[in-house]
Amino acid sequence: MKKVTLHTLSSMKAAGEKITCLTAYDACFAKLQSDAGVEIILVGDSLGMVLQGHDSTLPVTMEDMVYHTQSVSRGNERALVMADMPFMSYATTEQCLINAGRLMQAGAHCVKIEGGAWLADAIARLAERGVPVCAHLGLTPQAVNKLGGFRVQGRTPESAAELKREALELEAAGASLLLLECVPSALAAEISRAAKVPVIGIGAGADTDAQVLVMHDMLGLNSGYIPRFVHNFLPEGQDVPGAFRAYVAAVKQGRFPGPEHGFE
Repeated sequence: MKKVTLHTLSSMKAAGEKITCLTAYDACFAKLQSDAGVEIILVGDSLGMVLQGHDSTLPVTMEDMVYHTQSVSRGNERALVMADMPFMSYATTEQCLINAGRLMQAGAHCVKIEGGAWLADAIARLAERGVPVCAHLGLTPQAVNKLGGFRVQGRTPESAAELKREALELEAAGASLLLLECVPSALAAEISRAAKVPVIGIGAGADTDAQVLVMHDMLGLNSGYIPRFVHNFLPEGQDVPGAFRAYVAAVKQGRFPGPEHGFE
């Protein structure tokens, strides 16, 4: 199969074909996901919680992200690799340029940063220098302390309008992808229709162009609180490679996410 590029993803959006994304943190799972047909592998700073045992993503360092991006890159064969920029690694535009360069040299094809309109300058400068960016809006886990917890964003008319405005502003600045986390399904659908670039959703309903889940969640390897947007695909697939294939099939056939996985 051909390698997935940003052009591939744009063509899929134009054709109405759903795009799949999962997190991975090492070569083994990256290869399994690539073989299963996952289009985007996200080296997420979620590794701070699922691998390192922290209660948030804030302790994750650039060294952590470079190491895991290198590992995923070695195992991946066809997917587009997207790497998170960790907390405070892009506090200034200069920091952002340097650290994004480190992730691209580690094997990423795209970097993901969390925030709103204040990121426009950094995104524009990255895009000018050939670094594709995914802008992450809505519930941004690195801002969990400011947000007062892991809470749905954009539920009032005012906050919904602001989130849509910022999403389109970051697209205009040069973002190649948008990611919406924990926003009402109707708002995510509206932004996906308005944006020219592919929109990835998690807890954002079925009408975004792509879906993403944390790998450990979709394999049922979580303990304690399980977010409503999570579904365990391991029983359907019977083994890990089968679970990845089941996830890809469910997203592309419109069976996941269902109404029960979204927010009103």
